[in-house]
Amino acid sequence: MSTRGRYIVDVSGERFKLKSGNWHGASGTWTGSGDIDDPANHHAGEKADQIPLGLTRTKLNTVIDGFIELGLNSIRLPFSNQMIHDTTPVTSPVDPELRGRTPLQIYDAVVQRLTARGFAVILNNHTTTSRWCCGVDGNERWNTSQTAQQWEEDWLFMARRYASNKRVVGADLYNEVRRTILDDPNWGWGNEHDWQLASQRAADRILTEANPDLLIFVEGINWTGIPVDGLPHGRPTLEPVRTLSHTLVESGKLVYSAHFYGYTGPNHTGATGAGETHDPRYQDLSPQQLRDVLYRQAFYVSAETGNHFTAPVWISEFGVGGRDNNDPKSRAWFETFVDYLIETDADFAYWPLVGFHTARAGNGWGLLHWDAAGQRMGLYDGDDWRAGAWRRLINAPAKPATSAERWSMLTLDHSDFQQSRTIRQHPDWDIGARKGVCPDGQRLIGLSHTGNRGLCTGASHAPTGFTPVRSETYVDTDWASGYTKVQCPPNYSAVGYGVRGSAFSSVLCARSPVPLGKTGRTVWFDRQDNRAPGGGEFAYGHYKGQCATDEYIAGVAYTGRFGSGRTPDALLCRKIV
Repeated sequence: MSTRGRYIVDVSGERFKLKSGNWHGASGTWTGSGDIDDPANHHAGEKADQIPLGLTRTKLNTVIDGFIELGLNSIRLPFSNQMIHDTTPVTSPVDPELRGRTPLQIYDAVVQRLTARGFAVILNNHTTTSRWCCGVDGNERWNTSQTAQQWEEDWLFMARRYASNKRVVGADLYNEVRRTILDDPNWGWGNEHDWQLASQRAADRILTEANPDLLIFVEGINWTGIPVDGLPHGRPTLEPVRTLSHTLVESGKLVYSAHFYGYTGPNHTGATGAGETHDPRYQDLSPQQLRDVLYRQAFYVSAETGNHFTAPVWISEFGVGGRDNNDPKSRAWFETFVDYLIETDADFAYWPLVGFHTARAGNGWGLLHWDAAGQRMGLYDGDDWRAGAWRRLINAPAKPATSAERWSMLTLDHSDFQQSRTIRQHPDWDIGARKGVCPDGQRLIGLSHTGNRGLCTGASHAPTGFTPVRSETYVDTDWASGYTKVQCPPNYSAVGYGVRGSAFSSVLCARSPVPLGKTGRTVWFDRQDNRAPGGGEFAYGHYKGQCATDEYIAGVAYTGRFGSGRTPDALLCRKIV
């Protein structure tokens, strides 16, 4: 699978709308007489089965039958890093062929059976240690209870493990990144708490070292700040993507994701009791207020097409209490939220698919339950008030994927950002400079005056060679009089650039397999924005210059010869043909 603008498409280019559910348990199911949702059990020393829920009460195929009945086409399958490494045999499954296997071997069997029966599977690194999610529990960040290096290595292991199974379509990198007791995650600071940087690096490693076919799912930040009235706190979700998006080494593989529950809020953790803030929960908002907040926090990413951040958005968790939920606010929220998913044609995944304990006790949020005798209570078995909303959602028509120009942001805030597989074989083409290069198949189309940002878009032809340029050797006309200029050789277009500190240093030019046009224009951007349509605000707070989509950057003019004053001021934009 890949992406086209805001849509996920299959190998034939047809829309594949994720109608998914979460089958949890492998990230920390707790056995015994208690309930999985009872926090007391998480500290009682009971053994973690670490297998998807329901398998201790009924057969694997029976559970999957229930998923088919619900109308799903894909499963988000959580796992913990602890599960990967646990070699303890599990004896509790009903299926004899699953008994005595390790948790990972049972996970293998579940993946194999799901995909054999036609489901797409998205692997989800839900927690580091095997336990219920998600509080201040050592699983707040990808590197809270383990090193970032180990997290990446575990992902490479999982991506390689299922690489031959083409119905394993995605890697959902980490669940609900949030604050520890002392520290917040961030988006773009360049330190060890930077989720944008960590997810970018892990995604590129998965695609280049393990499995280039996977979709990469990046969830926004779930929580920052101390949830106390008067102190800054909130749920950033995908809001930071507007100013700093991901550009993966494989274009068309990025999907963003977000979670929404009625009992949480844009500034509410969902906690109750002592310390609860007075911020409204999502279920306290009017329908229009809810729509406005949802758009701001996540849905704009797919709704605002033609931007560097435009991508599919997967609501990979949403849900509500089941049959016995008589709370009018939560029930009204669920109906409104489902209507919004239908209205926006969003990809979705309900949490959770499988409940635990009995039909009317335990995890009542599940759409399917099996009691201790193996008797099922499903969404359509009886009087579950959610059934009508679910039918509307699962049967809502999906719009076909349309063609879309692909835009990508480059940023040299902290280090090299060379997203071309080809140039990564010869990465130091401007020694001592930080270098940004567009993904293969894209060309540089815009630069910022300051801030070291760049914008890429689709190329008409794949390049056949690269040449770095740091001098005026190839300048053929005085297209920016009085300014120092670097220009690509004939039939080359710019695909990258280098900076030293905040000073412009060089361009990287790629040879076109067909002749390029020689007519063009000078685009000045030293005193104001001067941009052709498309791509959006790729460098907030900075002037930007940008060629049109039927043009290529043939050269860059800049001020000064030394020091931080060497800012890009003009582009030479020439017609492609």
